[in-house]
Amino acid sequence: MSKLQCKVALVTGASKGIGAGIAKELAAVGAAVVVNYTRDQTGAQSVVDAITTAGGRAIAIQADVAKSADVARLFERAKEAFGALDILVNNAGVYQAMPVAELTEEEFHRQINVNLLGPLLTIRESLKHFRPDGGSIINIGSVASRAHAPGYSIYSASKAGLDAVTGVFARELAPRRIRVNSVNPGATLSEGTKEAGLYGVGSDFEKQLVAMTPLGRTGRPSDIAKVVAFLASDDSGWLTGEVILASGGLR
Repeated sequence: MSKLQCKVALVTGASKGIGAGIAKELAAVGAAVVVNYTRDQTGAQSVVDAITTAGGRAIAIQADVAKSADVARLFERAKEAFGALDILVNNAGVYQAMPVAELTEEEFHRQINVNLLGPLLTIRESLKHFRPDGGSIINIGSVASRAHAPGYSIYSASKAGLDAVTGVFARELAPRRIRVNSVNPGATLSEGTKEAGLYGVGSDFEKQLVAMTPLGRTGRPSDIAKVVAFLASDDSGWLTGEVILASGGLR
């Protein structure tokens, strides 16, 4: 039997990249998956189609995780589709390089609202939907929370805050048998990082990161997804409050 058979997972920001890879991997090992998206309906539906074509169960639901009303609607629709929740993956995130001299209040609130407030809102709402025997929450952070790359002060701060949230909720939710862990990717090739110009053919930034990565390549969404599937399963039943660097050794 697949390790997540009869489980229900909700993955935020799952229309492409790491989120899409996570949704597909969780479905491949048996879970019914809610594919959340904010704007990219076409991408989300493509992920759902890939899952259902392979014999899995999935549904796409639009919601902005930085808005509490959207989050409540997201979980209600997920419940209508698949019932009680077992796994929550907080993957939705935004970033923008911005030297401190160019920092704006608008960009600060955009990144903090999605990257930090969003997981707080989804975790709060999820408590109404987890089964009585608990479940697993997996936050997708970043090595940026400790690598401190120039130009990424807001993003690094948002992800460092998420590391802290993981530790707090691991203790706070343990009596409810809800485990809370983080997976922090390093340099990972995805649609988002390519569109942002971070990685791709001839990218100096990518070459620099690969040179700093002991395993000698950028990561793939599937690399991150397999770690998430482990944390979602009973195989990791003795882990909570962990921040796992899925980075090929990049520190």
